[in-house]
Amino acid sequence: MPPESGADYLAENTTALAVEEKAKLKKVFRRLDMILFTVCAMVGLDLIGTLAGLGLEAVTWLTVLAVLFLLPYALIMSELGTSFPEEGGPYEWVKMAFGRVHAGIFAVLYWITNPFWVGGTLAFTAAAAIDSEWFSVTSGSALDYLIKISFVWFSIIVAIVSLEHGKWIPNLGAFARVILVSLFIVTSTIFAAKHGVHGLTLGDLSPTAAGFLGIVPLAIFAFVGFELQTNAAEEMVDPQKDIPVAVSRAGVLAAIAYILPTLGVLFVLPGGEIDGLSGFITAANEAYRDVWGSTFGGVLLQLTVAMLILALATSGAAWMMGSDRTQAVAAMDGAFFPFFGRLHPTLGTPVRVNLLSGTVATLMTIVATLIATKGGNGANAIFSVLLTIAVSTTLLSYLYVFPAAYVLRRKAAHVARVFRVPGGDRGMLFAVVLTTFFTLVGSLEAVFPGLIWKLFGQDYGSFKEAWGVSRTMFEALTLGALLVVTLVAAFGYAAGAKVRAERGTRTHP
Repeated sequence: MPPESGADYLAENTTALAVEEKAKLKKVFRRLDMILFTVCAMVGLDLIGTLAGLGLEAVTWLTVLAVLFLLPYALIMSELGTSFPEEGGPYEWVKMAFGRVHAGIFAVLYWITNPFWVGGTLAFTAAAAIDSEWFSVTSGSALDYLIKISFVWFSIIVAIVSLEHGKWIPNLGAFARVILVSLFIVTSTIFAAKHGVHGLTLGDLSPTAAGFLGIVPLAIFAFVGFELQTNAAEEMVDPQKDIPVAVSRAGVLAAIAYILPTLGVLFVLPGGEIDGLSGFITAANEAYRDVWGSTFGGVLLQLTVAMLILALATSGAAWMMGSDRTQAVAAMDGAFFPFFGRLHPTLGTPVRVNLLSGTVATLMTIVATLIATKGGNGANAIFSVLLTIAVSTTLLSYLYVFPAAYVLRRKAAHVARVFRVPGGDRGMLFAVVLTTFFTLVGSLEAVFPGLIWKLFGQDYGSFKEAWGVSRTMFEALTLGALLVVTLVAAFGYAAGAKVRAERGTRTHP
């Protein structure tokens, strides 16, 4: 059998609605756009303070995971993205490997995290940055709500705008990251040369099992995003040539942008003074004023805060642009509510899913702010658990994606591949096992904290002190949240029965 293109292979099992809607897409996504978009998606500066709070050992594990997770992940995504360049990339890969039902579950898991993340962690971090350096923002005030909700809808509006124009906002966010990270690395290094490194020693770099278990969920969550660009594969000018280049360059920049700033925060602040929400800005404040003087350092700090807020907003926008396309493709393929499977006739974007994401993110912001200001410690603890579970759905979704790569290497062996993971089928299997292992560890630790610790012979300590709720309550919330996600996916799939029945025929140039 002669090699078949991945596009033709995918076109064999599509729907009439998908054929109709994908005709609205335009090829406007070029190589530089893809590199900058991927950097914007992967480098979430909201995690720097939290990673630094884990100590110097975090730098060791970030470096190890860059080699053992980020590298094989990049190779896998390069093969899948170039072999099957279809809109909604990871949804289509999971569908080909495991069927529509599993692809529908994957799509909801992959999508739902982002409204919660944008309306929760990102909006709150942006408000905290404004409060710390620009002007006072009282939690629960009208100004607080205005800032957070405006932040949410900035991300949504960027996602709604046509990719031809909307892509420039994440591109700008990527440049902001490069400038911000470079400035902080240089400044924190000069600061360390002047004042020392707060008693840090080479021995602090020594890896431990407890350190590994503590950082894996955060590190894996930080490092994912290579495939996000493939959700717009049919809007790319030349995906088969550009995806591997975009992945490799963005991967190097992402590794640097996490490892070196984490080290920089530790150079400036003693470990006990690092707060996850504002640790990066606190370190920048101290280092800039010390190194560059009160006046010029203050100007640089204001610029840093502005670039940080832009970076946070464009992170949310990039993930909304990608994951909302995933959910829209699932809907037009009959695996989710068909109402959400329509693209705007002129913009070519999934406006209905975008608005759904914005609504969910806004509700998240309102509820989270109410709990933070009026709910008390118990309510705060429960909210923290729910947010952790929501974020963990991203990790759970990748437990579909990585195995799909090996299944498709065998199941669709006849499809032409312009890029292959080195080492034949064994090389692919090794890459899949590595990425799946780290993702599984991260997922279990996020959903069932402490479970893996026992297997590694580690003492997790008091669960109640760590989370503010009992393990029974935590697991009830965990399983309840996952049940809700499963039910949403199930009802969405049932609603798509008519769409699935209307098969379509699609040709590719």
